Amino acid sequence: MSASSQPLTVACPTCKTPVAWLPEQRFRPFCSERCKLIDLGEWAMEEKRIPGEPLIDEEDTGEAPFWQS
Repeated sequence: MSASSQPLTVACPTCKTPVAWLPEQRFRPFCSERCKLIDLGEWAMEEKRIPGEPLIDEEDTGEAPFWQS
């Protein structure tokens, strides 16, 4: 691979380690399975969320979400 065709390098979202964006990098954009699972756990525990208004307001419906019934 020549210097002009260097692969794109991104920072792992969890630990910020540089990761080459190549097909061989199995867990990209993460550097490892561990970092991938840490990120998944943060989403599952609602430590991370997409900004914006919720689609359904639980107070308006008076019902608990299906996963809490």
